[in-house]
Order: sequence, then structure tokens, then C-alpha cells
Amino acid sequence: MYNSEKIKKICRRLCGFSAMRTLLEDPVYQSLITLLKSIQEDSSDTMEEKISKYGAFCQALYCNGGNLSLFVRDSVLHGDDALIQLRLRKMTPSKALVKTLYRELDTLQDVSEITDMDIARCINADVYLPDFDTEDVDIRETYNQLLENLFTRGFGKFAQYGMFKEKNGKLVPVKDPEYQTLDQLYGYELERSKVLMNTKALAEGRDASNVLLYGDAGTGKSSTVKACAAAYFDKGVRLIEMNKNRVTMITDIVEELQNNPLKFIFFIDDLTFDKNDDNYTALKGILEGSVAGRCNNIVIYATSNRRHLIKESAEDRAGTDLHVNDTLQETMSLSARFGLTITFQKPAKDLYLEIVKQLADERGLKYDSEEELFRKAEAFAIRSNGRSPRTAKQFVILASIGL
Repeated sequence: MYNSEKIKKICRRLCGFSAMRTLLEDPVYQSLITLLKSIQEDSSDTMEEKISKYGAFCQALYCNGGNLSLFVRDSVLHGDDALIQLRLRKMTPSKALVKTLYRELDTLQDVSEITDMDIARCINADVYLPDFDTEDVDIRETYNQLLENLFTRGFGKFAQYGMFKEKNGKLVPVKDPEYQTLDQLYGYELERSKVLMNTKALAEGRDASNVLLYGDAGTGKSSTVKACAAAYFDKGVRLIEMNKNRVTMITDIVEELQNNPLKFIFFIDDLTFDKNDDNYTALKGILEGSVAGRCNNIVIYATSNRRHLIKESAEDRAGTDLHVNDTLQETMSLSARFGLTITFQKPAKDLYLEIVKQLADERGLKYDSEEELFRKAEAFAIRSNGRSPRTAKQFVILASIGL
């Protein structure tokens, strides 16, 4: 049971955070400190102001699940404190830092045990007040688990999310990524196994190749990359989606990731360049090892519908250039710099129909006979862009809603 005096001490200790001060940037902690200041006995706030600040705190907490204990625990798991930064740089922390950090963990333990009844008692209002949940958590043990799993689970946003996008030179988490798991992808087992084996090598800290997946549209190239990365999330693999027009930013991002214990796949979808594109030169340098080559935790995965990644005009092929062979070699040189190239071709009829049946069974699609299902699937492929896993999925979705 916490009274006003205990609340005051917790609030002051929170305000004095140093080793874990970055936690206080979170809106939940900010609103909590504002509330704890307000409900102390010597506060000058009116009853209405106290209730309003309590409401603001609960609103922020509700957006993070509504359980204060779990919020505090998760904030520690996903934190980025001074001790972690020193550990990543293989530096020994001072005894004062370690002592301070564990005192702050004890403060967070106290915060996790504050109940809605404690707050209501301090406010002593004659109206209904919001509720929030608490439960038993061990904050010190949580932090020790973070240190123990630092090199597989990561820290900060990398411990929480598996996929990121580049925005203005910063990595922004994709909070609700849409991807299929490996067991939801049908066909192309040989092609997919190569990507998976390469990703496993990356996860295990062994030499891994940059990978180019090229071939017909709709054959599952992008889905394969995302599924393989997700399969090794618990082994420390994270996916960074890069727009092909932002490839020059990879160099800056690599600087941020060099000391990170996790493994990163820079994923560039639908990769093609126009001639004289600065992004082409940047990617070529990265693949040659001028940037990523210094980091054994970074690889490039790219997909393309073109084997030659630079768009060529008829004039290029006709040979108006006096050194036409040099020109054509240049258009092929980028794709040749990927250590592993995997071709995804449109499926033959048997494979296409097998994918249709597997997807139909997965979705519980009712059909009179396989023959009728296959006849309709073939007709749909003819009307669409030909046979592909994407076409099969589109057919099954439309068939399941009666179209």
C-alpha cells in the first residue's frame, strides 16, 4: 500500500534517473511523473487538476495495454541504457554506473507495484476514477535476461520489432508488418531453401552472401525474403526495407548498426536503375565491400523482374556506343556482384494447380471437384497475368467470396 509520502519518494527518484533516463522520454512515464507530483499532500493542484492528470496518465497507459506492471517490465526489456551501450562497445562500466542502474531498477520495481487504489486513495475524490491493471513482475530479473539475450534479442526498438523502414535517414519500426510465414508459402521449395540457408548463416555469424532474387512477377520473391527474415527473428535477424531511390542512405545507416549485436538484411524490392543514377553507384560500392564488407552483420537482399538491373534502351543494344561491349558489361556488372542469384520462374501448370489446391484447402474453400476447381483456376490465369502464386492467391480469394 502506497501513501502520499511513498509516492513522493518514488517521484523524486524517477526524476533523478540518469543511467536509464531515456525511459522517461516515453509519454506514459512523463504523464506518470506529472500525476505523482500532483497527488502529493503538499501539491497546490485542485481536485479537478489531480483527476485530470490521472485521466491523462490512464489514457497513455491504455494505449500501451493498460497494465502498469507489464508496461514497466517491457520498457526495461526494450530500453537502451548506458550499461548496454558500454557493453556493446566492449567497455567496462564503472562501479558507480552499475550501482546507480540497479538502484533505478529498484525504483522501477516500486513503480510497477503502484495500484489504481493507491492513486485513488491519494486523490481521495468523491467520484468514480479510472482503473488500471497490475501484476507481479521482477524488474531486476527482467534486466538480467535482457543482458543475457542481448546478442539474439537485441535492445531498444530492435528487441521489439523485426522489420524497419528508412525514413529521413532513420530506421522506423513497421509495427504491424504483413508477411506470410514459410509454411504459408507453396512451391519454389528449392529456391526458398537457398535463401533460408543463407539467412541461417547470417544469423549464426558465419559468412553470408548478398542475394538477388529475380524472375517473373508474382512468384513470391518478396514474400520469401520477408518470411526467411521472420523465421530467424529469435536468432537476431532484422529486416530493413529500403526504397531503391534511397540506397545512398545505406552508408549512413550502416554507421549506426556496426556495433549492434544483431544481424541485418537490407531489403530492396523491385530493383532497377536508370543510367547515371547515383543509387546505382552507391549500391555497387556496397556490394563491392566498401561499406557492408566491413560489417559481418549486414547483407543485401534484392528482388527484380530483370536480370540486368540497369534499364537499357534499344539504342544501347543497337551499338551506337563505340564501346558497346563495355556498356553492356556495365549493365550486367551490378547483378554479378550479388554472391547468390536465385531465379523464380512462372510455375508450370502442375505446380500452379497444386498451389491453387493448397490455398483453397487452407481457406476452407468449398468446391464440387478438383477438376472444376482447376478448370476455373486455369481460366482465371488466362484472363489475368498468367500462372503465378500471386494469381493463384487472387483466384482463391475471389472464389471464396463467390466471384
